[in-house]
Amino acid sequence: MAQDSTVCEVVKQLDQACREAGFFYVRGHGIPDSLLKEVKYLAHKYFDLPYEEKLKIKMTSAAGYRGYQKVGENITKGVPDIHEAIDCYKEVTPGMYGALGKPMEGCNQWPVNPPNFKSLMEEYIALCTDLSRKILRGIALALGGSPDDLEGGIGGDPFWVLRIIGYPDVSSVKGQDSNDNDIGCGAHTDYGLLTLVNQDDDITALQVRNMSGEWIPAPPIPGTFVCNIGDMLKIWSNGLYDSTLHRVVNNSPKYRVCVAYFYEPNFDAAIEPSEFCVKRTGGIRKSGKAVYGEHLVSKVQTNFV
Repeated sequence: MAQDSTVCEVVKQLDQACREAGFFYVRGHGIPDSLLKEVKYLAHKYFDLPYEEKLKIKMTSAAGYRGYQKVGENITKGVPDIHEAIDCYKEVTPGMYGALGKPMEGCNQWPVNPPNFKSLMEEYIALCTDLSRKILRGIALALGGSPDDLEGGIGGDPFWVLRIIGYPDVSSVKGQDSNDNDIGCGAHTDYGLLTLVNQDDDITALQVRNMSGEWIPAPPIPGTFVCNIGDMLKIWSNGLYDSTLHRVVNNSPKYRVCVAYFYEPNFDAAIEPSEFCVKRTGGIRKSGKAVYGEHLVSKVQTNFV
């Protein structure tokens, strides 16, 4: 792969984007545009349902933190987020990861309506998993490693998270007792390796903080994913690539949907700076070891009301 001039050009672009922004757009990814649109369409249909219907798959800790959460139930740094969502995770069977995986054990709660919701989302998850693995092969090359360096004990059996998120329009938010909070999702970094964001085509709400501390809009480009790197990749790259702060502010008069797919390391992987990244950064390890599953559970258990 490293000898292919086309691959080298993409790898060069990836490296520049990851070093300078931590966010980038991906096109020509092979996932049909019709599917990108259909998952958003079904998300809109679900969020349009009566509240009582949505509550049939209410998220609980007993369900492994899977299911529906109403507006304000998700918390970022102590502040309720103005969004509703369905949270899904790769299935964790009883005893699969011992005590480490106990809080996440369970199956996903899929709505009965719309009727093809489960099958379509599972198809989408499989394609996003394959795409993410390909992008990470490029990122491994960009960092100076081999294409499969993020496989095996790091990501050979990757965990994944899917958040199907609905952001009320600005008039709905202002009409609630929301303590003047209009932040759809507060400033945060993502937990894993790579995130693929599939957002409504006609609303700009995602914002990324640049190196100068300014919030820069990440407008939707039809047919693309907005991608960003997560905390685990920051550790593995020894800080060469940072997990960039981002937030969502929906100032639009329209309800906004975003389907975010998170590609994670193996649940029980212990992530530490790679040797070749340490060499590239003067031989100093900038962070210690982190077990992905512990990192995820610590976040999940403090993220909800």
